[in-house]
Amino acid sequence: MSITKEAELIGMKKASEAVALTLKEMSAYARPGMSTKELDDYGARLLAGFGARSAPALAYRFPGCACISVNQEFCHGIPSAARILKEGDLINIDVSAELDGFWSDNGGSFVLGSDLHGHGPLIDASRAILQQAIGAIRGGVRIADVGHLMETEAKKRGYKVIRNLTGHGIGRQLHEEPAEIANYRDRTNFARFRKNTVVAIETFIATASTYAETLGDGWTMVGNRGGFMAQHEHTILVTDAAPIILTEKNGIWG
Repeated sequence: MSITKEAELIGMKKASEAVALTLKEMSAYARPGMSTKELDDYGARLLAGFGARSAPALAYRFPGCACISVNQEFCHGIPSAARILKEGDLINIDVSAELDGFWSDNGGSFVLGSDLHGHGPLIDASRAILQQAIGAIRGGVRIADVGHLMETEAKKRGYKVIRNLTGHGIGRQLHEEPAEIANYRDRTNFARFRKNTVVAIETFIATASTYAETLGDGWTMVGNRGGFMAQHEHTILVTDAAPIILTEKNGIWG
């Protein structure tokens, strides 16, 4: 989406605040013994309080409000009454929504309670790489160059990136042009970030896998070589200087 007037920016800020605060509150609400369905129901109530509607449910008939993925599940996990959270779980919550015709998206990975399984460095790497990537974005910068930065930083830390999961344009729909903002240097992608456009930038930092595969439920994705993945995501407005982080209230950077 290209922002052409103040009303559009206000609309994007309202939608982004709704998803950001919902993500923040869901992350704080999660606790051992809770089902992912219970956590999702809480998120649905929060979004409804903002007057927002779940984007994946609205756009793709996803069977839940938010995507909640646990441990070896990389993304698009379906909330379930049978999936009970445990101390030390690696959890990813991805919240996207529509509000008054504007769409926004954000996500974050965290450890539930004590880091019993040593996921902390992976999560820290994902957060830091997202921050570095967003800091490098300006109008006119090649999308592939930012992808190269993300993969380079992941490799420095001993991690890999998932090559078939990407960030994307957003605004009037959940997914818009640019359709793919990859975590690696896609040498076939000559597109550049454009000033005044809205994009969702996200990391997909993994311990072992480089591709995500869909399970039999048609939604949940796992790594082609197993392991774990951390994802963090902000919706931003591209400018000639530092981007405006529309979902900054989600608290993923503390």
